[in-house]
Amino acid sequence: MPDEILVLYYSRGGHTAQLARLIARGVEEIDGVRARSRQVPPVASVTQTAQPAVPDDGPPYAELRDLAECAGLILGSPTRFGNMAAPLKHFIDSTIAEWASGALVGKPCAVFTSTATMHGGQETTLLSMLLPLLHHGMIAIGIPYTEPALNRTRSGGTPYGLSHVAGLEGENAISEHERELARVLGRRVADLVRRLAASR
Repeated sequence: MPDEILVLYYSRGGHTAQLARLIARGVEEIDGVRARSRQVPPVASVTQTAQPAVPDDGPPYAELRDLAECAGLILGSPTRFGNMAAPLKHFIDSTIAEWASGALVGKPCAVFTSTATMHGGQETTLLSMLLPLLHHGMIAIGIPYTEPALNRTRSGGTPYGLSHVAGLEGENAISEHERELARVLGRRVADLVRRLAASR
């Protein structure tokens, strides 16, 4: 049975979900590894308001067992004031038992984001998303400058993880360089998962 990498994200305008699909495609370019795509539900300002158990579209909502069962994690969120969106933070804040048990220790991880503008906080969002993963003992993976698209991009893409500039109205399609870097990030995490599995 192939090792699975959890591609976990929150998306509101759809751009982060598109990145997740491209990353999952990159993951599955590596033999013996497959992607498990999951999303997190929105949070309500009135906490008693429950979200439906099944999303209207896209992959199922994540459960904590997805973290325990994955061999790696790729986490994505739109940028909110230079930080991850509240729904994803809410899910991460619920992982105390997984932290205490070491469920994610030694597993590879990476992050991705979508912003409205070029200077909308891409890098701070990516770094803030990495912090709880490092607390979980995960192995962070970025994108090296040996990847030609990282040097040539005029929109998204950072050494800390994947990013996309969606535009103020979400009018920007994912660029060719961003598409390439999404698949690169998926492949890099999947390749390390495969190497770690081979060394066991």
